Amino acid sequence: MREIIFDTETTGFDHQGDDRMVEIGCIEMVDRVMTGETYHCYYNPKRAMPSAAQQVHGLSDTFLSDKPIFDGKAEELLEFLGDSPLVAHNAAFDFGFLNRELERCAREPLSLDRMIDTVALARVKHPGAKLSLDALCTRYGIDRSHRVKHGALLDAELLCHVYIELTGGRQIGLGLADDKASETAEPELGSKTAKDRPFREARPHSASEEELARHASFLENIDKPIWNNGRRS
Repeated sequence: MREIIFDTETTGFDHQGDDRMVEIGCIEMVDRVMTGETYHCYYNPKRAMPSAAQQVHGLSDTFLSDKPIFDGKAEELLEFLGDSPLVAHNAAFDFGFLNRELERCAREPLSLDRMIDTVALARVKHPGAKLSLDALCTRYGIDRSHRVKHGALLDAELLCHVYIELTGGRQIGLGLADDKASETAEPELGSKTAKDRPFREARPHSASEEELARHASFLENIDKPIWNNGRRS
């Protein structure tokens, strides 16, 4: 199954007001495995960047001044997203901004039926625990030492690892073997070639008469064995 894990950076928290999305990072996963396909874009919000927001993601007015506006890049983003489920951390926030940008350029909003919220998944799996992306990375031992500031593509990559852990852990990929390795691997019991193996009689596992006699002799030499406690003389 194809899924898109994504994150956004914005000028603030109010997508219904004048706050805008300034960055999006998307990573493609198929059957919970990252394929290497990504989509990343910065956007000129056509407004000033508040200092509080810039401290979070480091995106300044100067940096964003020559970036495209969302309308000019909407089609290629939608093409990358396709009709796949969309995974985000606190997904209502990211969906809110993305759909508001689509609305501004007269495009259909993304259906909320496609939304998978990793905060909701984490709340079920770890009730009462801290649910921030940083906290979940710490819980699962995911290295985020290279994360100095928030960045949409970097945070989406970290979220991929968190999402894998929240939905089964790293063992889910054990069935994904290289085809050539599968061809040369030793056949498992029950496979078509197992019947060609020579028949072997079952090995005996019971003690011999000699072994039983030695064991009885050993027990007789034990002084006051604990298994006799409580027995009448």
